[in-house]
Amino acid sequence: MENAKVVLITGASSGIGETTAIRLKNAGFIVYAAARRVERMAGLKELGIHVLSLDVTDDASMVATVERILKEQGRIDILVNNAGYGSYGALEDVPMTEARRQFEVNVFGAARLTQLALPSMRERRYGKIINISSIAGKMYEPMGSWYHSTKYALEGLSDCLRLEVKSFGIDVIVVEPGGIKTEWNAIAAESLMKVSGDTAYQELARRNAKFLTTFDKQSSEPDVIAKVIEKAIRARRPKTRYAAGRGAWIVLFMRKLLCDRAFDWLILTAFKWAK
Repeated sequence: MENAKVVLITGASSGIGETTAIRLKNAGFIVYAAARRVERMAGLKELGIHVLSLDVTDDASMVATVERILKEQGRIDILVNNAGYGSYGALEDVPMTEARRQFEVNVFGAARLTQLALPSMRERRYGKIINISSIAGKMYEPMGSWYHSTKYALEGLSDCLRLEVKSFGIDVIVVEPGGIKTEWNAIAAESLMKVSGDTAYQELARRNAKFLTTFDKQSSEPDVIAKVIEKAIRARRPKTRYAAGRGAWIVLFMRKLLCDRAFDWLILTAFKWAK
């Protein structure tokens, strides 16, 4: 389509990224789906979606991705920073190398891709940067110190960036998913038990892992977030934040309503139920 918007989606080999790529392609967008696991995106390629190999911890990979899209399309209209994972474990147990990698994937990768996409957006005075955060960027839980830290950081980064690029006609939008059925919960629970399952924190780790796996079964489908992303893209004046998915609104409401000590009690009580 001559006037179709060009979209780059990271972390598109599964879950929210994959579902969003399909939804936007069906809606007439020119979609570039990027991830490390290219073999997992064969189905996307068959649908006419451009599939790219991308490692958000490798600067050369990010530069090559953006340069290719600019060469083929002349622009990137929308950047969806979706790549990320949850590193869980007691703060005392998590190696600092893993803590740094969590920030590299969840924060620095998004920031660097944004740096690379912004010049062409500024030149055309149009663009939308959509950062997939989480309700984890507004609340907290034991065993998730590094994951929650990255989401808090992404929230702050997005707020500052929004003010920096407003005069260039560029929107910065934060999407905060609640519980979504993806590989995320199972991977986080497995990581948690590997890190803290045999330490002084093993009982809390076991309860947290149980909570993650139980919550996953009750979660929303990824298309709930894909719909929100499409809505934000199409909006002439999008909201600065969108929250959707299982438990999102109630958790955010309770975090605003309760003081820290009361919210502490609420979270620890929820974990006690996960036996």
